[in-house]
Amino acid sequence: MKQYKKYDIIIVGGGLAGLTSAIHLSNYSVSILVLEKKTYPHHKVCGEYVSNEILPYLQSIGVNPIKKNVVKISNLLITTPTNKEITTTLPLGGFGISRYAFDNLLYNKAKETVDFEFKTVTSIDFTNGVFKVSTQCDTTYQATYVIGSFGKRSNLDKKLSRSFIQHKSPWLAVKAHYDYDFPSNLVALHSFNGGYCGLSKTETGAVNACYLATYHSFKKYDGIDAYQENNMSKNKALHTFFSKATPLFDAPLTISQVSFQSKKPVENHIFMIGDSAGLIHPLCGNGMAMAIHSAKLFSELFLKHGGKNPENRNLLENAYTKSWNSTFSNRVRTGRLIQRVLMNQTATNIGFSAVKTIPYLLKSIIKKTHGNPIS
Repeated sequence: MKQYKKYDIIIVGGGLAGLTSAIHLSNYSVSILVLEKKTYPHHKVCGEYVSNEILPYLQSIGVNPIKKNVVKISNLLITTPTNKEITTTLPLGGFGISRYAFDNLLYNKAKETVDFEFKTVTSIDFTNGVFKVSTQCDTTYQATYVIGSFGKRSNLDKKLSRSFIQHKSPWLAVKAHYDYDFPSNLVALHSFNGGYCGLSKTETGAVNACYLATYHSFKKYDGIDAYQENNMSKNKALHTFFSKATPLFDAPLTISQVSFQSKKPVENHIFMIGDSAGLIHPLCGNGMAMAIHSAKLFSELFLKHGGKNPENRNLLENAYTKSWNSTFSNRVRTGRLIQRVLMNQTATNIGFSAVKTIPYLLKSIIKKTHGNPIS
């Protein structure tokens, strides 16, 4: 069998978190291979709104999304199935950019110093302090460390026997781009019977519509079009959108079995970052920023604790687990609470009455799902 170069780190999955950590660590002479199954650029199911909290950090590692004509977003609109609505300004603000553009921006920066192979990973084995990562066509690569950045749900989760993957999830996600006259400074969150839908503009001027729906509500209808027309459109804002917007994709992108159950930041000595480590509910509008922030946490700890020395593995694993939990656990819990409220009409009505009476309450909730600017 052909012998391949051994790396300090192999990153499995080239999404936001994986690419960010690759850029960060390669600046410090860490040898890195990224294994990604799809070539760039490509679309992904994602809300495509990013909190400004991660801008200083991205700029510090040589990535500036603002130069990609991103849409600056400052306001939030929330509506209920009974057509109540509330608006507020976002404390930090954010920007709209498609994953098609964002991932490609990071990839073009990373490939200057990082090796890439576009292959599907079939197994990750750890023996005697060395990882062997196998791909289709029986190609195997070796590394001292492996970062798992393979997203919300993967066949690798099954092979690693991760606990969350053993349970069925009641959620599916749908995303598409549309031509529609939508305020560029706004991100909207419209709830409906069985889910909620986010709308915001991207760098192309297209509106990204991404929604999460329960299987229970979805299976009552004959496909996506029927679900949008007969269920989601009972929300007047969504009725207006879907009746007037022009689809720009041949067909929407979908993901099934989207799980919000707890995940461990380290599994089988693999450092999980991004959605592989834990998923915040999309309605919080902060999953992309969290993914990038988790890459920063790991990268800094790897450098601080001398990660290139395998004898420091246990120290690094403990430090990363502690840091991930202290940074994100409260955000994830807040996201679950907000979801339960929005999925219950009575609780939603009470919540809307409360934030109408106490306007600062909504901004306080937003702050609990977002972090401070990181650099």
